[in-house]
Amino acid sequence: MMYYVNNQRIKLLDPATVGLRRGTKVGKDRHNNFYLMLDRKSRIIMKDGFRIQKQKEMILEKNQNAAVSLAAGAPVCGKPRAFLEKQGIAVFVLERR
Repeated sequence: MMYYVNNQRIKLLDPATVGLRRGTKVGKDRHNNFYLMLDRKSRIIMKDGFRIQKQKEMILEKNQNAAVSLAAGAPVCGKPRAFLEKQGIAVFVLERR
């Protein structure tokens, strides 16, 4: 299965290389932007937002100048979306093909 964000193919990475647990899906596009990928059907709530913020900090420890975004296949509620955007995490729709 291939993952796309804004019609750009996302290459899956080993989460350990960026300092995350192995259950986390992390991808990178051709512009070296990192994506935390949530491929599920249930909506993203505030508890997920806090977890995503911590994962971003862990990625930035190993890659100081990296841009980290969220690619979600599920709807993101308004409160966590505003929180993530305030923290500098853009929210995109994850496409599977």
